[in-house]
Amino acid sequence: MNSPSPLRLRADMSQRAVVRPDEEPWRPSPSPGVDRRMLDRVGEEVARATTIVRYAPGSRFASHTHDLGEEFFVLEGTFSDEHGDYPAGTYVRNPPGSSHAPFTEGGCTIFVKLRQFLPGDGQRVVIQTAEQSFLRGQVEGLTVLPLHEFETTHVALVRWAPGTRFLPHTHWGGEEILVVDGVFSDEHGDYPAGTWLRSPHLSRHTPFSTAGCLIYVKVGHLAS
Repeated sequence: MNSPSPLRLRADMSQRAVVRPDEEPWRPSPSPGVDRRMLDRVGEEVARATTIVRYAPGSRFASHTHDLGEEFFVLEGTFSDEHGDYPAGTYVRNPPGSSHAPFTEGGCTIFVKLRQFLPGDGQRVVIQTAEQSFLRGQVEGLTVLPLHEFETTHVALVRWAPGTRFLPHTHWGGEEILVVDGVFSDEHGDYPAGTWLRSPHLSRHTPFSTAGCLIYVKVGHLAS
């Protein structure tokens, strides 16, 4: 008897993908009160996945190990585990082999990437971005808060003042964006808060923001 094929959702990393708020339904997880909006995924419960996860107040997830690592950014509320509390704006990397039992008292929403660490990237990172200073970006109106760098991969928060425009550029290794606040735009469209975009290796665009925005950006991780 053949085994069922694993769930594959936007699994071709060579293709551009855009998911705007409410275009993907919330799906229940195995833990009551924990729902997921799947953005890309290869696999069932053990999966290479990019997901927005919503925890109802008082909900928790069973203790588990991240064999290939976990990266998350807290969007709303306070996420917790036995290692600490992570309020909105916290960026965390739990390296391969780490384990925890997450929960929330008041409810929270997090953006999570699972099983996507490069070999050798074993650093645990916890950054409360509200306590950090943004640096001047490459163009007027752009400020940047670096979060993590390893080999070709770079992760940052980028704040766009209203009316900021960036130069046309090509993404070696691709680019992934979650719009945290405001409206991000390029020649392909407008992306309100909650939109997730994945642009493949060597893709090109000319981004701007008329109203201003804050985006979570990861680049250089889609070359292969």
